[in-house]
Amino acid sequence: MSELFDAVDALVASRSVLPPPAERKRLRAAHGLTIDEVATALKVRRATVSGWEAGKTEPRPPERDAYARLLDKLAELYPAPTTPAAPRRTRRCPRGPPASPPPLRESALRPEHRWPRPLS
Repeated sequence: MSELFDAVDALVASRSVLPPPAERKRLRAAHGLTIDEVATALKVRRATVSGWEAGKTEPRPPERDAYARLLDKLAELYPAPTTPAAPRRTRRCPRGPPASPPPLRESALRPEHRWPRPLS
């Protein structure tokens, strides 16, 4: 039975969830690691790690599991910054605020738009 559980655990680990590529790079840089250092630790080429961080490629087992472990540990040390929602910016006219339309005079309205309307 233990062999079955080990096989299931291996399947789950082979699909380790990785953060988005930009977050991978942020975590590595936050700890002061170079791409070369990560590549050496995972026994892959520098271009391989660069591709993972650029989102061009995804790591495969067994490197994926080790890379996921590294990123998980770095995420504990350097949690993602929480930023409040940016305030909405309004577009400004370069010539100043828009002029408000002149008030409508009742005489400018067509008869069917005048108040009070006759009840029908």
